Amino acid sequence: MMVGGIAALLLQMLHPAVLAGVWDHSNVRRDMHGRLRRTARFIALTTYGHRSEALGAIERVRRIHENVRGLLPDGTAYSAADPELLTWVHLTETLSFLDAWIRYAEPAMSREDQDRYFAEVAVVAEALGAGIVPRTRADTMKAIRTMRPRLRADARTREMAAFVLDRSATRTFESAPLDLMQRAAVDLLPGWARRQHGLSSSGFARPMVAGGTLVLARTLRWALR
Repeated sequence: MMVGGIAALLLQMLHPAVLAGVWDHSNVRRDMHGRLRRTARFIALTTYGHRSEALGAIERVRRIHENVRGLLPDGTAYSAADPELLTWVHLTETLSFLDAWIRYAEPAMSREDQDRYFAEVAVVAEALGAGIVPRTRADTMKAIRTMRPRLRADARTREMAAFVLDRSATRTFESAPLDLMQRAAVDLLPGWARRQHGLSSSGFARPMVAGGTLVLARTLRWALR
């Protein structure tokens, strides 16, 4: 979840309006991990919770979105309730979470099961107010390609990415797993997204990063049982 969540955030921030909403209205720069935990809780409630819990979580998010509006640096108005923005956030989250799951939990996941996942989570995106939501992996990738001309990376994008990938803390036993997950998240990004952010993959160390993250993921699953 953490690897997919970090990758999703980095992708989302490439959309100027999504970046502006987070920049102007969110405390993610002060509490990035809190943002990831809230996202994880929302996904857990809408995936495993009772229908009333899921609908309650969706309604709370919709109310928050109604108050998230403003102007981009060029004067263009934005709103977090914009169906296009909601669709972009959904696309990046579902693809990042699924690809993290495939890489670190189920490498042999069939395309049929992947498409079923996209179809099931589309219901949540539509309830949040998203526009036309893809229901297969192929359509998701097509939708992302369609959005790419709207994506940008500027000084604010780089500053936000620096917060998300903050590695300035002294390396300790506790910080090592986070550093590993951050590197794994960057490796999970499509190449074009890494280039826009000015990030590089782990290169020759990528197998070690992937292997270490896999061990960490298995350890966490064992502990949660």
